[in-house]
Amino acid sequence: MNYRSLNRGDGGVIAAAVLLFVFSFLKFFSFNGRGSNGWSTDWFPALPSIFLAGIIGAALIVVGRIAKPEISGREFVGLRLSQWGTALTVTALWASLWTLIGGKEGLDIAAGQILSFFSVLLLVGFALATPLVAPLQAPLIPNKPATPAQPQQPGQQQPQPGVYGQHPQPGYGYPGPQPGGQQQPGYAAPTQHMQQQPAQQPQPAAPAAPDPNFQPFWFAVPVQRPLYAEDGSPNTVAELTPGTWYLAVAQSGQELVAQTQDGRRGVLKDTSNIQRG
Repeated sequence: MNYRSLNRGDGGVIAAAVLLFVFSFLKFFSFNGRGSNGWSTDWFPALPSIFLAGIIGAALIVVGRIAKPEISGREFVGLRLSQWGTALTVTALWASLWTLIGGKEGLDIAAGQILSFFSVLLLVGFALATPLVAPLQAPLIPNKPATPAQPQQPGQQQPQPGVYGQHPQPGYGYPGPQPGGQQQPGYAAPTQHMQQQPAQQPQPAAPAAPDPNFQPFWFAVPVQRPLYAEDGSPNTVAELTPGTWYLAVAQSGQELVAQTQDGRRGVLKDTSNIQRG
């Protein structure tokens, strides 16, 4: 289960389902001052068509979001889990509306009936609006910010100029030429061949060989991370985002060759704290 894939719309669905469950214990209908809640057998059609349909529909929407791709993407009688959940919530809203406008004569509308209608209306609103409204698609659980680099503590030695990657310079412990062309012992002037010789560039490390025993698996990233091209260039082919499952198809050392849901492949260099499916 990838709980970081929940978004704000899913949070609204959960809150509306909780309200619906609480309001189901309030008086639903009343007759001559007496009444019962939505779980009573006196109003049995309201129990499965409003309360159970709304709560189960919300649960299917949430499970379809956090479940593994092989479960959330599977179709049951032509619909995925999240689609079945949305259909059940719409059914609950339709049934709740008809209990308000088509109740039996002599029955008075109670607070539980009115409040349950508005909670189901809120539930359907979040379920239908989440795929269309960008703010509702923001992560419900914010990602932890990256740990900033530690500042240098007092007393730490700084690299001296002329030591790393440079010729020794006079005045930093190295003997240099003296006035009049004299040189101190131990000092050798660079020859013309040394001056003209270009500095050798460090060679990039050869990539590690793919693991022959690797088994593909689904994974999700905790924060947004780039997916680099497989040819070793610094170009990025995609951006992996939290809340989405990706398929790891190969492994080379600590790096993964990942495939996005639209078929793009690349190398994920930072594999720390990934969540396996």
